[in-house]
Amino acid sequence: MGLDIKIPIGLMFSILGIILTILGIVTHGDPEIYEKSLGHNINLWSGAFMIAFGAFMLLTSTLVRKKKLGDQL
Repeated sequence: MGLDIKIPIGLMFSILGIILTILGIVTHGDPEIYEKSLGHNINLWSGAFMIAFGAFMLLTSTLVRKKKLGDQL
């Protein structure tokens, strides 16, 4: 079956992670925003983890697709 949910999930997490990372970089010098998070730049960290998870999902999707193509030959 050709349905692979990892591709849209990987794209969604990657795009949202890029947006959060950019927001974290832009607001890095403003300590008032991160007062509730004990001074940690939550946008930057969560964006970086979302990019890593999205890349992992896309990587596993391509590896599985290559393995299936190799099995058919």
